[in-house]
Amino acid sequence: MAAAGAGAGVAALAASVQDFVAGQQDGRAAEVAAGVKDGSWTVLQLVEALGSCLENTDPRTRGRGIQLLSQVLLQCYSQLQEKEVLHLVLFYESRLQDHHLVIPSVLQGLRALSMCEVLAPGLAVSVLKAIFQEVHVQSLLQLDRHTVYSIITNFMGTREEELKGLGADFTFGFIQVMDGEKDPRNLLVAFQIVRNLIAKNYALGPFVEELFEVTSCYFPIDFTPPPNDPHGIQREDLILSLRAVLASTPQFAEFLLPLLIEKMDSDLQSAKLDSLQTLTACCAIYGQKELQEFLPSLWSSLRREVFQTASEKVEAECLAALHALSACLSRSVLSSDTEDLLDSFLSSILQDCRHHLCEPDMKLVWPSAKLLQAAAGASLRAYHRVTHSVLPLLLEQYTKHPQSSQRRTILEMLLGFLELQQKWGHVEEDESTLLSLQAPVCSVVFSALTDPSVQLQLVGIRALTVLGSLQGFLSPSDLELVVDHLLRLTLHEEDSQSSEAAMEAAGSLAPIYPKVFSGRMIPRLEEELQAEREEESSRDHCSLRQRCLQALAAVSTHTSIVKETVPVLLQHLRKVQKGSEAGSAQDLVSVCQSLHRVALQCQQDAEGCWYYHQTVVPCLLGMAVQAAMQESTQPLLGKALLEEEVLAAMIPVISAATTHLSPELAAQSVSHVVPLFLDGEVSFLPQNSFPCSFQPFEDGECLEAQRRLVALLMAFVCSLPRNVAIPQQERLLRELLALSCSCNCPFTATTAAKCFAGLVNKHPAGQQLDEILQLAVNRMEPSLAEGPRRMQALTLLLWVTKALVLRYHPLSSHLTDKLLGLLSDAELGPAAADGFSLLMAESPDVLHKGCHADVRIMFRQRFFTDNVPKLVQGFHGAGPDVKANYLKGLSHVLNHLPKPVLVTELPTLLSLLLEALSCSDRVVQLSTLSCLQPLLLEAPQIMSLHVDTLVTKFLSLTSSPTMAVRIAALRCAHALTSLPTTVLLPYKARVIRALAKPLDDKKRLVRKEAVAARGEWFLLGSPGR
Repeated sequence: MAAAGAGAGVAALAASVQDFVAGQQDGRAAEVAAGVKDGSWTVLQLVEALGSCLENTDPRTRGRGIQLLSQVLLQCYSQLQEKEVLHLVLFYESRLQDHHLVIPSVLQGLRALSMCEVLAPGLAVSVLKAIFQEVHVQSLLQLDRHTVYSIITNFMGTREEELKGLGADFTFGFIQVMDGEKDPRNLLVAFQIVRNLIAKNYALGPFVEELFEVTSCYFPIDFTPPPNDPHGIQREDLILSLRAVLASTPQFAEFLLPLLIEKMDSDLQSAKLDSLQTLTACCAIYGQKELQEFLPSLWSSLRREVFQTASEKVEAECLAALHALSACLSRSVLSSDTEDLLDSFLSSILQDCRHHLCEPDMKLVWPSAKLLQAAAGASLRAYHRVTHSVLPLLLEQYTKHPQSSQRRTILEMLLGFLELQQKWGHVEEDESTLLSLQAPVCSVVFSALTDPSVQLQLVGIRALTVLGSLQGFLSPSDLELVVDHLLRLTLHEEDSQSSEAAMEAAGSLAPIYPKVFSGRMIPRLEEELQAEREEESSRDHCSLRQRCLQALAAVSTHTSIVKETVPVLLQHLRKVQKGSEAGSAQDLVSVCQSLHRVALQCQQDAEGCWYYHQTVVPCLLGMAVQAAMQESTQPLLGKALLEEEVLAAMIPVISAATTHLSPELAAQSVSHVVPLFLDGEVSFLPQNSFPCSFQPFEDGECLEAQRRLVALLMAFVCSLPRNVAIPQQERLLRELLALSCSCNCPFTATTAAKCFAGLVNKHPAGQQLDEILQLAVNRMEPSLAEGPRRMQALTLLLWVTKALVLRYHPLSSHLTDKLLGLLSDAELGPAAADGFSLLMAESPDVLHKGCHADVRIMFRQRFFTDNVPKLVQGFHGAGPDVKANYLKGLSHVLNHLPKPVLVTELPTLLSLLLEALSCSDRVVQLSTLSCLQPLLLEAPQIMSLHVDTLVTKFLSLTSSPTMAVRIAALRCAHALTSLPTTVLLPYKARVIRALAKPLDDKKRLVRKEAVAARGEWFLLGSPGR
């Protein structure tokens, strides 16, 4: 039975071989391979079955036989025994002398064998020798050449020591294989082989130049991938691969450097860039010996390019190459009898560039400064050598040239050298040119700060910041002078640019010298803030006060300073609150903006963050509660603090003070704040003697002011980390829900709804959450249906829907459907449509990642997928009076959708977007135009199908009464020029005529857009476009 089964298997094998060889049925190879894998027959039986084919006089038949064997081996090479591999290698080697039609299949077989782990020692060398001797590789097809490279790569990976035993013969053999290769797919593999030859120290022998020649002939790479190339090989891939070869060994230096110098002089920018980048790469491994002979020529080429080029890219690469050369020479270890090449190299650079620094109005001054800075930035030794020569010259030139523009140029160059010193940190006393020039450098910088020219002042402030960052450079008296200058510029400089730059500089230097700023700047700012100036106009005083507040915030970049500035700001806040001048609301907002900036600067420092929180939050809450109490008992006092704009300015202060608290400290704080609002527990507030109790959630008209403070509760509880438990959370949620539905004040109702939504978003899933949501739905639905508070109910619906959409809660779809139903409501429809913008947009104060909200990735895409089909369906079924609501909702959703997603859905939605442009609602028009502009740039082929409609709509909207719509329409008309030129040419004259009108628009921003758009249309179809 077994013999019969074996006989049947051999017969089946013979039949499959016959079908493959004679019947040209390629699928039989997989069947034969499967038979070998499952043991139906062996490779030996396959060879026996192929016997007649392999001895056939027709080379095509022999080729098919070997092809079948090779394909089977490629799938089964891991199952071969050592003896089988030996016989197969000998067989394949002998076939390398066969007819050229057979060779491709022989190479495939050898590739399979090169992957065998049981390959006997010596066979790898034998195979490669046979290939090198018998096969003329470059006469083969691309795929077959690739097979040869694969065989070499496989052997280099597994038989390295054996191949190294061949010595330089292996290198020579590979050079012959690669010589003349043109296909980029093969070149990538060949370049990798050369890199391995060098990196793994194969013997190159006398063939270094030949190996360089066989690879460098491709430099610089000039390759443009064909359109729709399935292989995806880019020019950059070849460039980087070849560069890795050329820059892999110093042995190539004598051949490569002349080539690079030659290509730097090329007219092709790409060749220049490639040469410079390759030179930079080479400097990482070259030493003094390799560079010495070529340094004058290299410097000459680099200098010429920087002095003459109009290309910023070429200039940047030249400077990078010079930096690399200087760094390379700096690394060389000097012996007593060798020349210091770095010194002579820098001397030639100084000789050619130094004199140009004396001509601050001439065009070579900046190229020279950049070259010197590139060389100096390579090492501390190079920096000392260059600055020793250049810094005294620049200081002398500053004194010689009295004009502000010239001084600015000189100081900017000086600043460049000062910034290089920052790389090495502290100034070393023994050899630093900078330290020896401390007095004149400080004198020059201080004189720039007092110059009338704003531009010179700005450079002086930057230089001052750099000098301050150099440890040990400024003396105590200089530091006091620095603070005085910054104070003067901050408070009394007319130009706001200088004032703001001085504040930023103070913020940068304060953490380095906290004591100086605490002792000298803070008291002066506090004094100015408290001063009452009768003689000055109120506007000047207001501006000075504003600057003091901004400066106090800007300088609060160190915890010790924060502990001094925060009390000053809070004291001023109390003073303004007690005052009764008309502008006090704006003053309160200004103080809150400064407090917010301080809060943001404290967030990363745990100590500063907690100090700020426990100082500022109780103080703000105490002042607000006091004002609300006074409003209840004495309506005229403290009213400014309760205005919407002031409360809105306090929200980010409390939020920023809370988001970065540790869970333990946040829990400590929340145990005070929530009882304050729920139970009137005021004991933790400073100055807590109030005329009546604090009951923001109680009914009564006299408590309206207290209810407004729910905005501050929202700022606090919605910014807490998610793992902080909120005491009495269920009660708090019920109170907020009741307030949002029953309050007559829109501000209070909205903040209560937002606070409710913020808590619901973070609430753990479970029965409690389901109950509170059901309660909310039960409260909303009757109010939405009828009654005086429909708008409050809609606001609550929107915020709760957003909270649930962000966290993918199942109830979100029910609430969204409710919102979609309201689009057909005559009264609430427009507001419901605007609500889609609220759902999709980033919210500034609650429900964003910064305040730890539960925001799932791609919630916008999910909302789009679930609801846009319903919007489209609703639009088609809606009456003419409410169609605009559906268009507005759709436009808002699309406007906030990531553009790649929108492009894929464009064909189905474009007709609706075009219809939205005809809608009379300005919000719909603006939202739709904002949506279409990027689509014109990203999906020109689809948009060009509707070009007639687009041109007509855009041109008509350029006459809109709303400025924002006119600007957006002109931007879209500009973006139209990205469509195919042939599509646009018929409209060119019409558009140019129509765009003449907005050129005379009364608004400058509209005229600016009209000029840009019309200019692009004029150039349409011109040569070179």
